[in-house]
Amino acid sequence: MNNATKTIVAALGTIFGLSGMNHGLFEFLQGIVPTGGLLISAIGESHKMWPHGDEMAFTLIPNFLITGIAAVIVGLALIIWSLGFVHRKHGPAVLLLLFILLFLVGGGVAQILFFPWIWLVSTRIHQPPSRWQKILPVKLRKPLGKAWLGSLILCAALWVVALVIATTGFVPGASNPETALSIMFISLVLQIVIMPLTFIAGFAHDLAAGVDRVPAETFARQGIQKAAL
Repeated sequence: MNNATKTIVAALGTIFGLSGMNHGLFEFLQGIVPTGGLLISAIGESHKMWPHGDEMAFTLIPNFLITGIAAVIVGLALIIWSLGFVHRKHGPAVLLLLFILLFLVGGGVAQILFFPWIWLVSTRIHQPPSRWQKILPVKLRKPLGKAWLGSLILCAALWVVALVIATTGFVPGASNPETALSIMFISLVLQIVIMPLTFIAGFAHDLAAGVDRVPAETFARQGIQKAAL
């Protein structure tokens, strides 16, 4: 099993599950009110903390209260599955199903930019990263592999920053809402750049830890067999 790849998928799945629950909580707070359409503002006017704090979402459920409950439940299920079951048989398929379901019940629209890539990477948890053995030069594998955890932490932190700003508009030292909005978008753009680098670093780590040792292990076994003869 590719441990770095599994950890990356589990961490990002958890982050997006929490984001979906955040949307669901504010939808729940709006109460038994019709949504009035498929595209909604997860945060109602009475709970809005800054001019751009709408938190757009898509939902097939025409009621804010029920939508909020559904988003919280699916977000929690996504967290549990990401942390404990994504590496099991049919793990990636269920992960994708939960991602799609979260989107359809008000878990937020921005996440759809990231879900497909996390799912694709989850399908590689038990697959040897042999393709990257051809792509990544040997000299880059170990240094790049060592960076996977730091890259993952940065990627997760950027999403948390974007989520906090989107919800509250709070940026230390910035009182202008437009400045906060710009910082939020910068965080999202940086995450779009860093996330694939995190995936590649994870593949490099798993490659250095696993596939790169196969020839040496095979050679050692052959040596033992010859010695026995």
